[in-house]
Amino acid sequence: MSDAPNMFAPVEPALLVATFSQHRVLVERNEAWFLVFGDGPLVWYRLSSEDQTLVAQCLADALSGSLVTNQIFPVLVPERDEPLPVLLNFLPVHLPAEDRGTRIDAVTVTGEVLAEPTSWMTSQTQRHRLEAVGRMTMGITHDFNNLLSGILGYTELLKAFEVTENKRPDHLEALSPDALQTAYADHLRTIERAALDGAALIKKLQRYIRQEKQIRFEAMDLALLAEDSVALTKPYWYNEPRRQGIGIELVTEISPVPPVLGSPTELREVVVNLILNAVQAMPGGGQLTIRVFSDPMRGVCLSVKDTGMGMSEAVKKRIFEPLFTTKGERGTGMGLAVCYGIIQEHDGTIDVISELGQGTLFEITLPHAEEIAPIEEIAPETVHTVPAHVLIVDDERMVRTVLSKLLVLRGHTVESAESGKQGLALIQNTHFDIVFVDQAMPEMNGREFAKLLQQSNPSLPIVLLTGATDMVGPGENIACVLRKPFQIEEIDATIQQYIQVSPA
Repeated sequence: MSDAPNMFAPVEPALLVATFSQHRVLVERNEAWFLVFGDGPLVWYRLSSEDQTLVAQCLADALSGSLVTNQIFPVLVPERDEPLPVLLNFLPVHLPAEDRGTRIDAVTVTGEVLAEPTSWMTSQTQRHRLEAVGRMTMGITHDFNNLLSGILGYTELLKAFEVTENKRPDHLEALSPDALQTAYADHLRTIERAALDGAALIKKLQRYIRQEKQIRFEAMDLALLAEDSVALTKPYWYNEPRRQGIGIELVTEISPVPPVLGSPTELREVVVNLILNAVQAMPGGGQLTIRVFSDPMRGVCLSVKDTGMGMSEAVKKRIFEPLFTTKGERGTGMGLAVCYGIIQEHDGTIDVISELGQGTLFEITLPHAEEIAPIEEIAPETVHTVPAHVLIVDDERMVRTVLSKLLVLRGHTVESAESGKQGLALIQNTHFDIVFVDQAMPEMNGREFAKLLQQSNPSLPIVLLTGATDMVGPGENIACVLRKPFQIEEIDATIQQYIQVSPA
């Protein structure tokens, strides 16, 4: 066995790969594997005896056809005080066999170091994070496109409410004014929910880039979340199929259930993904069934069932693998992998039952939340909004226009400028109570604008607006930083916090 002290030093954040034969003999390994696990004749000698037993079982399970993923093993590496945590995946290699379909001739084991060795340079660590961001972005792009499609779909539905030639579409003409108003409000709420979920997805990616911790889970109602997801995906399972002459029947069996602890945005992402997959599996139409129920022994269960094409055993075993897809160029191979990761983060399980031609059932099970004391409702205080004279400096016309109109509705007087230079010129001749300025502008960015403005107006509050991921805190000349996207309540609260109210 060779345990030279300098052997581990050059390890970079590369994927560890090794191949084992059907007799569990190491056939091949890459350089990254060699540097972490060594070159001894006993492949797993750097693991504890208990972990050597566990890794042998993982290999046996993979050789029997099971996909074994996300197994973490502490590796005892020379010249390192603490064991090095390594995440391993055991992937059975299926080869065609003439007489019995497929056979497993080998197991590929892939691994990833979960701790950054002190020998890594900053640039190497950053490269590792950027590669991970790239993988995350593939999944987030998939989900973000789903949300955008929902927003556009419901926008089209809202257009139907417009009266053209003194007439609405037949399906709306028969509705009473109250029913029309309710339907209109429901569509608007769905669009708002989709936009907020999109913002939350981006913030999730930003948290990873900034190395922030996951937000705390909250007590939530899985039945209500299922109903939200059904409403959000209506353009997929009702409008679009109907337009193509296809019928998808929706069946919901949603019972009241105890609360679970979780992130509503992330769990809604999972349910929406499962619904869209179910619709795609029924190109000729069929039945989509959503169930929510409580199992005293297991927890709260949510299932999505379709009567579509189903899948083979070989496909079923791989559906949660990153980058595995049966959709060709239309698929990223990240949707179900992301779903699997989210459910694991929630200490839950996601199971699949499927047969070719017999449809597919996905079932999520989440543990019951511990008993939660009811929150005493407190009547909100009446907040008196003080009108202010606001300046908005942003090179994006849409941002200036929307923000101006929303603030005017709140009773404020608003002026806007499309550049820092134009904003400084306005302030020379006009008194403003507060200034909102975008950070990313050509010629003069937000902080440069604030520095120049503070020289002549040191008491004027300046709020920096940014969509950047790596933006630091307020700093000199800036009262506070607001990250895009934001809601009008957040903007208005900031105005009330910082404006100087003149005495009567």
